[in-house]
Amino acid sequence: MKKWLIALTLLLAGSSTWGAETTAPSPQEEGETITFWFVRHGKTLLNTLDRVQGWADSPLTEEGKQVARYLGEGLKPIAFDGFYTSDAGRQRETMQIILQQAGKNGIRPIELPGLREVFFGSFEGGLNKDMAAAGAAQLGLPDAAALFAAMKAGTLSIERNINAIAAADPAGQAETYQQVKARTQAALQIMIENALREKQKNVLAISSGSSIQIMISDLTTNPQKNKPLANSSVVKLIYHNGKIEVTEIGDLSWIAAGKKALEQASRH
Repeated sequence: MKKWLIALTLLLAGSSTWGAETTAPSPQEEGETITFWFVRHGKTLLNTLDRVQGWADSPLTEEGKQVARYLGEGLKPIAFDGFYTSDAGRQRETMQIILQQAGKNGIRPIELPGLREVFFGSFEGGLNKDMAAAGAAQLGLPDAAALFAAMKAGTLSIERNINAIAAADPAGQAETYQQVKARTQAALQIMIENALREKQKNVLAISSGSSIQIMISDLTTNPQKNKPLANSSVVKLIYHNGKIEVTEIGDLSWIAAGKKALEQASRH
């Protein structure tokens, strides 16, 4: 891997990884409960074109914006007091739509580069099926379709999938599972420390599908963690007494609730 990527990965991480039960609470943290709402960004142009979108970026489509509005309406009753995105435009845009729909004006989310999507090296911007075919070959699977089927079924772990892609990258620049886990969990640790200091109870963070999967990969045994996350779906984490519980993975009910509320309002 190129030296610049290694250096950047270390910078994004900022600290070592940690698990669900390895962060011992200080006395003032006892009893504190914080809910972290991680949302995959809305559907983008590159998603629609079925192209690889890691550190490559593209704007939300009209469909993506509409679903983000539904989510913003669905999340309106939640009293959020902390807000995070990465420095990717699609995540910023999703957050802006949610905040606007929820009537939360003047909020300036904190940007954490550690919440970026996986960097897919030379596959960036190419067709997803081509990257999948290369990963399938590393895993001994017959073709891209077999890899996609295993992902959908949740039988292929996110760790094996990401490491296969990294091994298949001709440029040797794609991130490994461990590198992404280090930076996403370091970002989560920053969010926890900030929330404890600021007495926050509900924290909203916009990130990306694979990076969220990797972040929670060793924080839960729920097999849903290996299934791809839909655009604008919610992954909920509860922090209490130094431990983390993943309570929702890929939840679409908040979108459905927001859509129903907006449709009812339009009829009155």
